Amino acid sequence: MPEFTHTVRSLTYPECPRWRGDRLYFSDFFTNRILSVSLSGEVRCEVVVPNQPGGLGFLPDGRLLFVSVKDRRIMRRDGAESVVHADLSEVVPHHLNDMVVDAEGRAYVGNMGFDLRGGRPVAPADLWRVDPDGTFERVAEDLAFPNGSVITPDGRTLIVGESFANRLTAFDLEDGRLSGRRTWARFGEPPTTTDAGELISTVDVSADGIALDAEGAIWVTDPPHRRVLRVAEGGEILAEHVFDQGAYACALGGPGRSTLYVCLAPTWDATEAAALSGASIVQIPVDVPGAGIP
Repeated sequence: MPEFTHTVRSLTYPECPRWRGDRLYFSDFFTNRILSVSLSGEVRCEVVVPNQPGGLGFLPDGRLLFVSVKDRRIMRRDGAESVVHADLSEVVPHHLNDMVVDAEGRAYVGNMGFDLRGGRPVAPADLWRVDPDGTFERVAEDLAFPNGSVITPDGRTLIVGESFANRLTAFDLEDGRLSGRRTWARFGEPPTTTDAGELISTVDVSADGIALDAEGAIWVTDPPHRRVLRVAEGGEILAEHVFDQGAYACALGGPGRSTLYVCLAPTWDATEAAALSGASIVQIPVDVPGAGIP
């Protein structure tokens, strides 16, 4: 077990952590809330999201953007009101998921690609760009459960975890366009099964949430193996922390961005998670600070 301290406890399923200012923002899926926590441990409810919150980000003026998972919308916080920023329900057939927002306010959002909770066969998904005016465009196709994403400090590369493909995938990023698709880190052969349960039990690294550091390495959460890995380009594992619960997302934040925050949960079953409230976020000091977005 790594040496860590708890940032916040008694959650259902924390996901999509983002450090901003002096607070860690995150979604607690099964209470339908976006919360934030200060360095002193003071927790504040930022937004109630009836259709389950997902990925988070911020526009250049500081307004919060967030995914409304089940109705497949990107929402925007305008003062005390939540308004629809973009409605992707006509083009995305299944739940939206994680999201990263670039320095110009363009959001890149993934989706599951199939009905995971309904037990349907695994199918590929797309990545969509949502512009600051709410218009949207498909920018990548045929991804295996695109999940956590980061943008490098120069704004020229986007890296996304493909949870069901044993890899991190990179794209060149220019004016919101993605090109030059390539494997950034490979952990094993892409699974060929379309059975989600079988796939999850056999994948080497199921990249969920990710966080980029100043040396160009990426912290990767791997829920089936209850761990977070620090990975170099190519796939070499530089460090590993193993937990007694699933590790679903991570962020580098705190003073100097030198704290690794890891979201832990005992289960991703909605009913069990809500009843247990046994999830938490823990923090681990790191030697190399965070970089890029988020």
